[in-house]
Amino acid sequence: MANDRSLVRASDVGLWVMCQRAWWLARVQGVPHQQPTRLAWGQSAHDAHSRQVQRARQLHRLGWLLLILSLGLMIGLLLWWLGLRGFDGR
Repeated sequence: MANDRSLVRASDVGLWVMCQRAWWLARVQGVPHQQPTRLAWGQSAHDAHSRQVQRARQLHRLGWLLLILSLGLMIGLLLWWLGLRGFDGR
């Protein structure tokens, strides 16, 4: 995926907007980055952020699942309780 040329990344767009020549040198000519340490730090920061977003999505889905299950349990208990008492309210 790293070499997928059909994929346009936000960093490519940002680099192109800032300097088309820098984009051309980096992406077409393959000239190495002038600050590889800073580039590696940025990539690692973005990877960490991506993991946090993925975890947040998982927790969000889990929250919805737990909400639905708890509502189902409450409805089930209410129906059970009404069944014990009878529907006429006695």
